[in-house]
Amino acid sequence: MNQALELLTVPFFACLLLTGIHAYLGLHVIERGVIFVDLALAQIAALGVTFAFLAGYGLQSTAAYFTSLAFTFLGAAIFSLSRMKGGRIPQEAIIGIVYAVSAGAAVLAVDRAPHGAEHIKYILVGSILTVSAQETFTLLLLYGGIGLFHWVFRHRFLLISLDPQEADRQGLWIRFWDFLFYISFGFVVTSSVQIAGVLLVFSYLIVPAVCGSFFSVRVGPRLVIGWVLGFAASVVGLSGSYVWDLPTGATVVCTFGLILILSAIARILPRHLSRIRAGEGHRYLWGTVMGGSALLLLGALYLMIHPRGSHPWLDLADRAVPEINLAFLSRVERETYLHSIDSIRRAEAELKRLQDMHLKVTWGEMEISAEMKGRLLQTLAGRTEIAWGDRMVLGTLRERARVRQRFILGVPAAVIGAGLLWMSFRRFRYLRSKGGKPSSLFI
Repeated sequence: MNQALELLTVPFFACLLLTGIHAYLGLHVIERGVIFVDLALAQIAALGVTFAFLAGYGLQSTAAYFTSLAFTFLGAAIFSLSRMKGGRIPQEAIIGIVYAVSAGAAVLAVDRAPHGAEHIKYILVGSILTVSAQETFTLLLLYGGIGLFHWVFRHRFLLISLDPQEADRQGLWIRFWDFLFYISFGFVVTSSVQIAGVLLVFSYLIVPAVCGSFFSVRVGPRLVIGWVLGFAASVVGLSGSYVWDLPTGATVVCTFGLILILSAIARILPRHLSRIRAGEGHRYLWGTVMGGSALLLLGALYLMIHPRGSHPWLDLADRAVPEINLAFLSRVERETYLHSIDSIRRAEAELKRLQDMHLKVTWGEMEISAEMKGRLLQTLAGRTEIAWGDRMVLGTLRERARVRQRFILGVPAAVIGAGLLWMSFRRFRYLRSKGGKPSSLFI
């Protein structure tokens, strides 16, 4: 536990800093409707780092940082000049073009660099777990200065983001203030991408701001909600990456995605529950039946057309009732099938034990000799290959069962799905004619 705290404390504070500044800037981005400006600026910054890398400088060197910053300033100038009143070309189109060109140029540049794939991976997911205390303190000073700058001129920035027509009517020089906004934004993005990567920076910018917008239209509450959810995503993501030995950046990004889904559910659920309590539950019921029967019909048709494909509904049924597959296998195939399942279970238990031992060795909780480390890695690789072989056998037998099930299960399932779809659709139309437009979970 102490080792985990020692390892995650500095990355956690770095994530808090990312949450604080990006949730605020994300609010401006959402209101301006330039959702992908962060990705575009981050990609421009990454292009600058790539050119510095090709010139022989380290990825986290001072030269790489200032090269990246120079590229970002160029992008800020382009974006501030691309805002046009009543223009036929939306600013988001310009941002998309800049992103695509920057990404293409980065790929071309990386193609000439040794270990180019590793460089692209570093740019995308960063290395938040290895951020140092000194880097975190530097971020604190930089983000604090930018935050103070935005606080001093908050009325101008917020007015331009929330009501650009009113800002223009008041005589504000919008392109100048846009340039200052994108310059400050560029400082943040350039510094953030170096430690967190493009994907994580985008998540910190957009997801907290979107979640805040779900629950309030006022700036203050939206910021507080964004900060709280960003804090929660940081804690859960960092903890999950440590417990399950997962890539830290990708884990935090997926945590943000989960929080966004839960926030959307929390936003729409009370409204639909109130509709159900008001007597509209039968519409939800028949709408659900109609959707489920359509999925059953499509799944059955896909089984008959392509039995060797992926069939999640049959996989779920197989896990719940394994006899479904066994009924379509010969005696020898059934014995092989059951033996493979038993072998996979034993191999997974052994792999879990070896992986736990490997984690303890990695984090310094267990000390073993160099020879034992080598044997442990060899045993892990061998057990993994054995389990993989058993899964291939199991997959082959399942495919054989699917081929034999294609008509025996597919035709009845298609008939049932079509019948339920027809019946629920008629009922749905009847309820619509009696009670007005039907509700759904998404309206």
